Amino acid sequence: MTTQQKLIDSARYLIQTRGYNGFSYADVADQVQVRKASIHHHFPAKADLARAVVDESRAQIEQHARALADAGVDPQQQLLTYTGYWEKCIADASAPFCVAGMLAAEMPTLPSELADAVRAHFRALTNWLETVLSTGSQLGVFQLRHSVRQEAEAFMAMVYGSMLVARAYATPTTFADIVDLEFKRLLAR
Repeated sequence: MTTQQKLIDSARYLIQTRGYNGFSYADVADQVQVRKASIHHHFPAKADLARAVVDESRAQIEQHARALADAGVDPQQQLLTYTGYWEKCIADASAPFCVAGMLAAEMPTLPSELADAVRAHFRALTNWLETVLSTGSQLGVFQLRHSVRQEAEAFMAMVYGSMLVARAYATPTTFADIVDLEFKRLLAR
């Protein structure tokens, strides 16, 4: 693994556990065992490092979404795969909170280029959810009560809100319980 990738991975963990304003290059240097000057060589500013984390996360989500669609996975299973990923990450603490979600909570204090990357992440996620929900509705799998855009944003808000509640209560099962309720509401009867 390259030093640059180690820096991104370290920053991801620190953002997920502390938030953007809760870590410094000194924390990353300690984790990766490099000097701060080495970090500045790869990422001149902290916002550059955080943006690399967000961009990588968005690219991974887009790649996984394409793979699911290309494999012909049905819409319900696509959403279950997405929420199942977060359920596992929350339960085993491998990724206790989405990077973009943590950063969104800090939007008023983020540098503009980082805030733009966070918005792009949420737009990409919403667009994917719209596609999945629309396809599911056309196939009679989902019963949408509002516009596809509203349903996609509501689903996204449910996922991120469930992460937050599970974290606040320190009960990972809360995430799965809330997601299950949303699926019951969403599925066509």
